Amino acid sequence: MSTVPDKYRGSKDYHLVYCELIGAAQYRGLTTYQAIAQIVGLPLKGNYMAAETGRVVGEISEDEFRQGRPMLSALVVGASGLPGKGFFDLAEDLGKLPAGSTEEEQRLFWEEERDAVYHFWQRKFRS
Repeated sequence: MSTVPDKYRGSKDYHLVYCELIGAAQYRGLTTYQAIAQIVGLPLKGNYMAAETGRVVGEISEDEFRQGRPMLSALVVGASGLPGKGFFDLAEDLGKLPAGSTEEEQRLFWEEERDAVYHFWQRKFRS
């Protein structure tokens, strides 16, 4: 079940972006599409940047879903402070978000998915 065309899986760029997302998760932070674009060596704006950053984080989230983990792309946001439309489309394709959901339902889903990512990847310290 692949909803995202396979382009980055197994590449150096995939692993660098994956590391960026894990780091953000461990520090309960977010990253931006522009930061992902820099990692991959893409222009910092425009349709091509949006499509390619969406593709690489989509492949990562699809792989995370297959492993029973939350969508790491929940930590990638645009100028609005929210993920782009592709995040919600992928969530629908994966059956995690009902089709035709409202903006409020999408926001709540994103907050829950973001928090699930934080919980899964939190650093555990020995006492």
